[in-house]
Amino acid sequence: MSQARPFKVLGVQQIAIGGPDKSRLRTLWVQMLGLEVTGQFRSERENVDEDICAIGQGPFKVEVDLMQPLDANKKPAVHATPLNHVGLWIDDLPAAVAWLSAQGVRFAPGGIRRGAAGHDICFLHPKASEEFPIAGEGVLIELVQAPPDVIAALASAP
Repeated sequence: MSQARPFKVLGVQQIAIGGPDKSRLRTLWVQMLGLEVTGQFRSERENVDEDICAIGQGPFKVEVDLMQPLDANKKPAVHATPLNHVGLWIDDLPAAVAWLSAQGVRFAPGGIRRGAAGHDICFLHPKASEEFPIAGEGVLIELVQAPPDVIAALASAP
C-alpha cells in the first residue's frame, strides 16, 4: 500500500434488499420482523422506489432499504440480486475514495453523490477490471459519509 489509510470504516450504515415488489419485502421486514418505515425515496435516475426502514436508534441505527424498480425492464435493476448491497459508514468519504482509487479499487459509475437518506455516497463496483483489480468480489458496497454525531459516537464506542 502506498500510504497510511486516511479514513476509518465506522460501522454498518445500511443493508439494501431489492425485489420485484417491495410489498412482499415489507411483509417480512416490517410486519413480521417489526422494523419501522422511517422514510421513502423515489428516483427515476436510479430506477428505484424504496422504503427506508430502521433497526436501532441514534448513531447506532442501521437502515434496511426495501427496493423495487420503477420499471423492471430498465437499469439499474434494483430488484436483481447484484444491486442488493451493504452500506458502510465512512468518516471521510472524499479521502476514502481518493485513497482507495489510488490502491486500485474499482468504483461504480456516478461518483460521490447525495443518497436516499441525504448523506453523500458512492459505490465500490462488485467486479474488478484490468485497470482496477480490487472490487467487491460479487458484492456491491456503498460507502456513506457519516455525519458528525455518528462519527463521534462510533469513534468512542468500545
